Amino acid sequence: MKLADIRAHALSLEAVTEEPHHTYSSFRVRGKIFVTIPPEGTHLHVFVGEEDREQALAMYPAFLEKLFWGSKVLGLRVDLAHATPAVVRALVVKAYETRVRKDAGPPRKRAPR
Repeated sequence: MKLADIRAHALSLEAVTEEPHHTYSSFRVRGKIFVTIPPEGTHLHVFVGEEDREQALAMYPAFLEKLFWGSKVLGLRVDLAHATPAVVRALVVKAYETRVRKDAGPPRKRAPR
């Protein structure tokens, strides 16, 4: 999958910007990162929750691996040369939704009637 296609897809999502993050490029929603592109441009880092991550790893082990930060797993590392474009697009949307949901905070309780 080509970075230009990923860029266009990510930037089509509501309130998304592309900004530098150290030597990486990042996609953010309301300033919060949900995807990064390492400088070599051959992989994509997608920040999804554990349940989504484990399901994706089980289904697509040929081009996905766990993304580690020290000993903590933060998401998925996608090998773009071998990735299925539809799966990459779905993972970008899932990362976006995960970030938006985290920023929304806990669900509010309704006031009793």
